Amino acid sequence: MDLVGRLRAAGCVFAEEEAELLAGATEEMIARRIAGEPLETVLGWAAFAGIRVACRPGVFVPRVRSELLVRLAMTAMPRRVLDLGCGTGALGAAVAARVPEVEVWAVDVDPAAVACARLNLPAERVLEGDLFEPLPAMAFDVILANAPYVPTEEIALMPSEARDHEHRVALDGGADGLALQRRLIAQAPGWLAEGGVLLVESSRRQAPATRRLMADAGLVADVVTDEEIAGTAVRGQVRRSSTPHRWTTFGEGT
Repeated sequence: MDLVGRLRAAGCVFAEEEAELLAGATEEMIARRIAGEPLETVLGWAAFAGIRVACRPGVFVPRVRSELLVRLAMTAMPRRVLDLGCGTGALGAAVAARVPEVEVWAVDVDPAAVACARLNLPAERVLEGDLFEPLPAMAFDVILANAPYVPTEEIALMPSEARDHEHRVALDGGADGLALQRRLIAQAPGWLAEGGVLLVESSRRQAPATRRLMADAGLVADVVTDEEIAGTAVRGQVRRSSTPHRWTTFGEGT
């Protein structure tokens, strides 16, 4: 059986396209893909928002729907950006590709994700730890967060590529999928510059609850969707007339 047939028999929907990408791959790589490992970690890279991002086994593979966060970040004309719960660092890397002078920081609690993100972003600005804890004092124009939002009981319903091959910490959002979002949204205003924007990926079902969390945190919030890529994001902005920030803004004493 040729490679296309083997991939199709293994359940790969886009067998022809995958066969082209795997042309010249070792038999070990092909066997990993047939066994269900994500194509991106088999190849070692993913195409995302017009760039190629290094991917490693176990790390959350960037999804096309997350490109909505990148586009929304661009509207804020950011100078300093935080990719929070960064995984591969794809969001931050895509912003940096569009704004070469931007200063991108990234944080993840998973050591494997941190090691991978350091391949895609300046290594010294990719930190390991829980949410904002490892960061030095600073303020961000944009905080991007694709925090896990799958309810615990629904992980079993996810495709096996995610369920069996991505680390649980990158998927599990707690009982209602909002456990980590609650924590990061509550803390985020203290890390945003005046007029700064928090962008959080969500599902359509959960987006209203995420918007309420942002409003409760004092942010001006709305929900943005992109039907073409099935993307949903909740955007929260610091009111420009708010109390002065606890940190200096970018370019002021930094």
